[in-house]
Amino acid sequence: MLADTVRTWVAGWAMSRRTPPPVEHSWGLYIEVTDNPDEVGRHVLPVTDEALVRSAAASVTVPRTWMKMPAEPDEVEPWLSPGWVVAREETGHLMAKDLTHTRPVAPEGYAVTVEDIDGVVHVRVLDSAGNPAAKGQAAILGDAAVVDRVVTEEAHRRRGLGGFVMHTLADQAVDRGVVVGVLGATDAGRALYETLGWKKHSTLAECIYRP
Repeated sequence: MLADTVRTWVAGWAMSRRTPPPVEHSWGLYIEVTDNPDEVGRHVLPVTDEALVRSAAASVTVPRTWMKMPAEPDEVEPWLSPGWVVAREETGHLMAKDLTHTRPVAPEGYAVTVEDIDGVVHVRVLDSAGNPAAKGQAAILGDAAVVDRVVTEEAHRRRGLGGFVMHTLADQAVDRGVVVGVLGATDAGRALYETLGWKKHSTLAECIYRP
């Protein structure tokens, strides 16, 4: 179950970011990262054990490659080969939720646009002047949706826009036959998502190759 959720998250993340599809390896999945100068690619392990972590780590020769897996950082650290470090400040949370309609209404003074681009639903919230206030997107993968890039601009925070974006994405996903949502959250994001009924499935340990 957890491994399937990780695989769904990886596939949806790649689809959302318009990167090449994940490549299968004996230890898990590799995805190329094209929009982040601090990361050239990532190894994602759906199942975490010592042999798989050592195998994935040993296959890396390119600096700024990341490795992610459902585990606690302290569990993974002793298994890393030289050149690898645990990026504790980047460690996140894999979360999921059964999705249902909520029929959200935009807060007063804001307008919302929804666009479906090649299976990725984009929700954008604009203020009364037409300026960006919040946004988010979700990749639709059969009966699952992977939520990504949910952001509220600083000047518009604490007005319920993050929750509105999440509910709107959920409604759009349900309209397309989705029954479950998956996402990878930061600590700050996790706090918001939990108020909306999302449940943590696992910590996502983050490691980076810095030889």
